[in-house]
Order: sequence, then C-alpha cells, then structure tokens
Amino acid sequence: MTKKKSKEVQHQAVVTKESLKFLERYINNPSPTGFEWEGQRLWLDYLKPYVDDTYIDNYGTAVGIINPEAKYKVVIEAHADEISWFVNYITKDGLIYVIRNGGSDHQIAPSKRVNIHTEKGPVKAVFGWPAIHTRSGEKEEAPSLKNIFLDCGCTSKEEVEELGIHVGSVVTYEDEFMVLNDRYYVGRALDNRVGGFMIAEVARLLKENSKKLPFGLYIVNSVQEEIGLRGAEMIANYIKPNVAIVTDVTHDTQTPMINKVTQGDLACGKGPVLSYAPAVQINLNKMLIDVAKKNEIPFQRQASSRYTGTDTDAFAYSNGGVPSALISLPLRYMHTTVEMVHKEDVDNVIRLIYETLLTIEDGQDFRTFTK
Repeated sequence: MTKKKSKEVQHQAVVTKESLKFLERYINNPSPTGFEWEGQRLWLDYLKPYVDDTYIDNYGTAVGIINPEAKYKVVIEAHADEISWFVNYITKDGLIYVIRNGGSDHQIAPSKRVNIHTEKGPVKAVFGWPAIHTRSGEKEEAPSLKNIFLDCGCTSKEEVEELGIHVGSVVTYEDEFMVLNDRYYVGRALDNRVGGFMIAEVARLLKENSKKLPFGLYIVNSVQEEIGLRGAEMIANYIKPNVAIVTDVTHDTQTPMINKVTQGDLACGKGPVLSYAPAVQINLNKMLIDVAKKNEIPFQRQASSRYTGTDTDAFAYSNGGVPSALISLPLRYMHTTVEMVHKEDVDNVIRLIYETLLTIEDGQDFRTFTK
C-alpha cells in the first residue's frame, strides 16, 4: 500500500463475513442461461441498499443505478448466467438425453448429480455411466453428447413426464460452494456470478465510504453471455453508456494439460488480469494500469487477439463505439463444477474497480487522438 492509500478501503475491500454469506447463497442458486431470474432476485435484493434505483429488462438483465439523473454514464458489468443442459429426448424406458445450453462440458458429466427444473419444482437426477466392469474393448468409448444420459429413477417416458419433465426442461449441476484451504472459493458458476458479486461489493464500498460520484454509475448483471453476449448487447443499447468496465473470468494456466504458449502465463493469486484486444480501448486500459500501480494492486496482462470473448465486445461495439475495458479474474477449471478463484484476487478486482471509479471525471473523453 502507498501512503496515499486510505485505511477505509484497505480494510473494507476485503470480503466481509456477511458478503461471503451472500456469495455462497448466490453461487448455490441455479441461474441457467435464459432462466436467470431467481439469481437476479437474490442479487438485486443484496444490491438495493447501495443504489438509488434499479431496472430489469425484458430478458432479465438486472441493473442498479447510482445518480440516475446524471448525463454521463459509466457501466460496471458482469454476467449472471451459468452453463446448463436442456432435456432433448426421453426414451420409452425413462432415460433422458440432453443438449447444451451454453458451453457445458460433456466429459465431466458422468456420475454428476443434477436438478431438472420443472414447474412443479426441481427433480433430482444423475448422469449415469456404465460401470468399469462392463466396459470392454481395446478402446473405451469416451463421454459425448451422443451417449451421456440422465436417470431420474423412472422406468418409462410417461413416468418421467408425470414428474413435470419435458423436452426443453433445463438441467443444472447440484455441486455447492466451499472455501478450500482458506485460500480459494470453489463452486459451479463462479463463471461469472463471482463477477456479479464483485461489482455489488464495489457498490457497497461506495455507499459505506460515503463516496459521491460525479457521474451516473450503472451496476449491470447481464443475462445470456454464455450463448453470445446477448444480454450485454441489449442493455448496452438501452443504457447508452459513455464508458464500460467489464469483469469476467479468465484461465489460470498453471495446471497440467494447458499450453502457456497459446493460452498465456496467468496464475490465481497474482492479481486481476488486464487484457489487450481491439475491443479494449487504449486510454481506458491505460487508466486501469495507472490506477493499479498507484494503489499497489498487483495485476497481470493478457493478449486476447481478435476479441475478448466477453461482454466487453458487446459494449465496445455498441452505440457507435463505447470506450470499454476488461478486468478478468483468474480461474481454474472453467465450465466444471469445481471452478476455483483466489480470495485475494477477488479482493483486488473489487479494489481496482473501486479506485478506478474514483478516478474517472464527469464527461471524461477517452478518445485515442485527443491525448
């Protein structure tokens, strides 16, 4: 910490016990793409004490607003949806085949417990898989969309349908949140509900530290990122922001079977990741770097080539071009049920967004050729 660093932020940027309780509830709650509303209710209930107004669009993107009357608008954004499955085919024997809703990994599915969501409530099921004793041959068949299936304990299609399950029912994993070695947060859907948690914590800090911003701040938790950045695309055109700072996860590349030559050298515990990509506006990104250095916030760098693959792209190319930047959180085992993020990285992403907001001026011009 520098001498200029305020003690209030140094203390309060660390996730509190109450905040952690919310994070656990929020991660454990299912919010599959297209069906995010329960998670959005939780998020808005947590956020409401820290904002002046709220808004929900037609597809479920939730927004908390500070200074809604201001003309200059700054967005901080994450996405709320998690990967899941759709019921696609029910056999006459009561077994269920699925298709993806987002980037669900078929290789991790066998033996996982799931909830099939129906109008009657969730139905428990498991991804079945033949026992090792029954598999034979020189080359074993690997899990694929053609052979993974759900078993909910029924013996006929009619029995499955009586439970309220039908083609199009959405399926989520059952795995729950935990803290590992007092160092990592672990759970499904940390991609990217941990982002929604972090931007909500920024709002909490602004309120608790009585910080008055000279612009309108829009805390945005978008839907449908996992299927093409659709929620961000819609809300960007509604808000018409002047600046957008997006937070999402990126890959920790320190575990086996990951090629650093192609994926970069990034690690949990070494700080937020700042990206270089065409959608990342040069001067806004430079501000993030300057703020990180000034406040002694550790950070890492990532080259994202043609596009970031995050909601940054949707905001950047909306409304004739919105200066946008990306702050990523390193994460292990993306799109599995044991996604892991480092506690200190979470704190530091919160700090970086918070300190950056205190640096942005009303009406600030980020155009490249005016500097």
